Amino acid sequence: MTHPRIVFVGAGSVEFTQGLLADLFAFPELRSAHIALHDIDPERLATAEAAARYIARVRGADARITAHADRRTALTGADFVINIVQIGMGEATRTDFDIPARHGLRQTIGDTLGVGGIFRALRTFPFLKELGEDIARLCPDAWLLNYTNPMAMNIQYLTQATGLTRVVGLCHSVYWTMQDLAKLVDVPYAEITYRAAGVNHQAWVLRFEHQGRDLYPRLDELIAGDEQLRRRVRVDMYRRLGYYPTETSEHSSEYVPWYLRHDSEIDRLRLPIGAYLDIVDENVATYHRTRDALAAGAPLTVEGTMEYAPQIIHSVVTGTPRTVYGNVPNHGLIDNLPAHGVVEVPCLVDATGIQPTRAGTLPPQLAALNRAYLSTNDLVVRAALDDEPRHIRHAAMTDPATAATLTVDQIWRLCDEMAHAHADRLQPSLRV
Repeated sequence: MTHPRIVFVGAGSVEFTQGLLADLFAFPELRSAHIALHDIDPERLATAEAAARYIARVRGADARITAHADRRTALTGADFVINIVQIGMGEATRTDFDIPARHGLRQTIGDTLGVGGIFRALRTFPFLKELGEDIARLCPDAWLLNYTNPMAMNIQYLTQATGLTRVVGLCHSVYWTMQDLAKLVDVPYAEITYRAAGVNHQAWVLRFEHQGRDLYPRLDELIAGDEQLRRRVRVDMYRRLGYYPTETSEHSSEYVPWYLRHDSEIDRLRLPIGAYLDIVDENVATYHRTRDALAAGAPLTVEGTMEYAPQIIHSVVTGTPRTVYGNVPNHGLIDNLPAHGVVEVPCLVDATGIQPTRAGTLPPQLAALNRAYLSTNDLVVRAALDDEPRHIRHAAMTDPATAATLTVDQIWRLCDEMAHAHADRLQPSLRV
């Protein structure tokens, strides 16, 4: 695989595409890759192509870069497919926040669980089915590296609806959590030993050491002496559950029933309701700045992101062994979580591909929370696979934060309104 063909689906997510390309071209062995960019938005596709050519020049890469409005043309002969689409873009995200807010439901990010995560998944599934079918036909040996949220729901649906097996979901939450923890305990990241497992955005740091010494007691000392640290959801969860969660407080607050329904907890833990809408606005502004800079011939900042996809591609192409964190069907990786659920575990990567490693049995309090998460996921996937719109309501009824806030009648009315608002993006059977 001298010149791997790497396809970006949703390349118009320009900032993310830029970071991934900067990482790819940082590897000398990947500088002659064929980068095939696809997006359905002509302007964003043109901007992504211009950015890719600029980054290739800055990195000294002789990559072949092509842009494709047609997805199938881009996918033909691919070795790797990186999925970064967001179906409905900012408009759909605002719907995910505005309608639940009118019903009294608070959200911070809304992209993984809860009503926002449920409907983001349901409008993404029809696209994923088409993408999976295209890959099976046009590049069956390709690895599909998915970044699109909700991660666990999307990977479960992809593998069950299309039968693809070379699929892994990638997220930077474990890596950046460990970077942050290393800084907090004042130990260089390169010197810590860690292991995490669980589900995406709700995995747990099971091992956190420096030269064989457990670093959790040091973290406990810091938390005990710092009131501001104690005003973080993830720290609050750690103090009660005994293991540190691998996602931000904003994310973590949405996956449990304890925080968002209480004004006092929102104040105590400084939770920014609707925070993701600010991120959406900033992403649009960043895109416009990039587009305008490229049009004016102004320089762009080219920075690596330490994302897993470029590392995986490099390992498969060169045989360099690595460990990354990936989201894959459970199949015995975590004993006390459902076999059909998607879990996040360490994965070994080399020339043979991606091999998830077994995490064993989670502490029971952690598994209990993960099972609730996976139960909601399963109902969302079953709604699509079985053409059963009632399962959408069942999923919302089992979602911890939603169930803690709304009555069952309110949940059903909310889902009715959401299904109507997103109807043009849902499969026909789920538009009611």
